[in-house]
Amino acid sequence: MEAYRYGNGPVRAVLIHGWFGDAHDFDAMLAAIDPDVFSLACLEFRGYGERKGEAGPYDVATIARDAVALADELGWERFDVVGHSMGGKAALRVAVEAPGRVGKLCGIAPVWAGRSPFDEQRLGLFRKARDVVGVRQGIVANTTGGRLPPVWSRRVAEHSMRISDPDAFAAYFESWALEDFAREAADVTAETLVILGAHDPGITEAVARATWLATLPNARLVVMPDSGHYPANECPLILASHLAGFLAPG
Repeated sequence: MEAYRYGNGPVRAVLIHGWFGDAHDFDAMLAAIDPDVFSLACLEFRGYGERKGEAGPYDVATIARDAVALADELGWERFDVVGHSMGGKAALRVAVEAPGRVGKLCGIAPVWAGRSPFDEQRLGLFRKARDVVGVRQGIVANTTGGRLPPVWSRRVAEHSMRISDPDAFAAYFESWALEDFAREAADVTAETLVILGAHDPGITEAVARATWLATLPNARLVVMPDSGHYPANECPLILASHLAGFLAPG
């Protein structure tokens, strides 16, 4: 299974990137992650990065199955799971499918298990992102509060165009936006941390409280005041501090 590995410590976690990213999405925060404490395996989606050209299915359920398969390859019977954005929905799916194996669950600006509340206009806009780099850039700029330099959002958009297969990119959107396993998610009892950016207009504190915190009995919330939808890019060392503090034993 294609993945980027970091560290050799006893705390084991599978990290799942977001819709516009790849297995290196979390690189900037690794300077604040102790490799003697943590073993991280950053999964690559089918159709993305080193797995570009690999056959699907391209959906959240397959990402979750691949995450478990990656843990199997590494010999990890017990592991934590972390996901960003649509990767957060996939991480939650891992906890649904393998409850006895997931220790802790962390969602970073995570999409909820239910159907996203997109109207037809917004669905149409996101579907255009398959082929139009400017639409991707607009989504990145909007979800970070329109407060960051346009050159950065353009680079994120261009990078996502390079590293993702268009058909995979489009199929993943239909999966994370429209699929609903909220009823099954209610059975997840893993200790859960939801990390949000205050400048994310889509996945807000109110949204997280009405979904993640209202459904999962052991969930808590942290809001990062200087971040939008991409904490691993916007505030990587602060994100690493929250993540390491949550995953560390004791």
